[in-house]
Amino acid sequence: MTVADSSGPWGLSGVRIEGPWTHRDVAANGARFHIAEMGDGPLVLLLHGFPQFWWAWRHQLPALAEAGFRAVAMDLRGVGGSDRTPRGYDPGNLALDVTGVIRSLGEPDAALVGHDLGGYLAWTAAVMRPKLIRRLAVCSMPHPRRWRSAMVADVRQTADSSYIWGFQRPWLPERQLVADDAALVGRLVRQWSGPRLPDDEAVGIYRRAMQIPSTAHCSIEPYRWLVRSMARPDGVQFYRRMKRPVRVPTLHLHGSLDPVMRTRSAAGSGEYVEAPYRWRLFDGLGHFPHEEDPVAFSTELVNWLKDPEPDR
Repeated sequence: MTVADSSGPWGLSGVRIEGPWTHRDVAANGARFHIAEMGDGPLVLLLHGFPQFWWAWRHQLPALAEAGFRAVAMDLRGVGGSDRTPRGYDPGNLALDVTGVIRSLGEPDAALVGHDLGGYLAWTAAVMRPKLIRRLAVCSMPHPRRWRSAMVADVRQTADSSYIWGFQRPWLPERQLVADDAALVGRLVRQWSGPRLPDDEAVGIYRRAMQIPSTAHCSIEPYRWLVRSMARPDGVQFYRRMKRPVRVPTLHLHGSLDPVMRTRSAAGSGEYVEAPYRWRLFDGLGHFPHEEDPVAFSTELVNWLKDPEPDR
């Protein structure tokens, strides 16, 4: 797999990695978003987490396309090939980015698949714009209210999420992320994975993507909002809004060895779903099940998306 890059190792074209998919930009919610897409059929929109970009879904794009879906992986605001705006990194606005992309793709709705921060936004979008979401699949991320409770009340979860507390400092976290050719990104990906570590090529691509100017800052801003808004009116309003139940079939995926999001933190999320809810724990996998065992992950996802009775 090669990287198409005509502007140097830190240029935006460096994230448009060649493959069986196609790349383009779409406008939504006042910004421009890069997407990679493949296949025809009902839309499945894939949302990456930290510290990654759309390429995290390189295994699922062809699997979904082969299964008869239109698979689209987008770069979140401020990451990869998408616009790096000076503001707009609260979850409400980021979720509107997601639903805006669905509309810009000309689709009436989508199945949302989100990992890590992308999972947080998938939960949020399903509550804020339920008519645009027909199914929801979340990996390695509790429901926002469940995550907030665990971060505040569970000492072990607070410790496991120490990187989020570290992000609250000004400027220093950005410098740490890009220092030594973004070596920290490589360490985080490896530390958060289970025994099936990602290969050196994958880690190198994530490190290069983080070095694109302003990416580190934009990647950290959502986590700053999540903590600093807890006692602010905008945060109180957001978490109050998230009391509304999710009313679409939901698949919740998690790695049993995830060192970042504890299993017991994620497992309580079903109480916020008033629809068929299926929990799937991958034994022996860490924080990145879709990359650590892409065949098992893709098989589980495709089977669930095609299941006419998701409540079974």
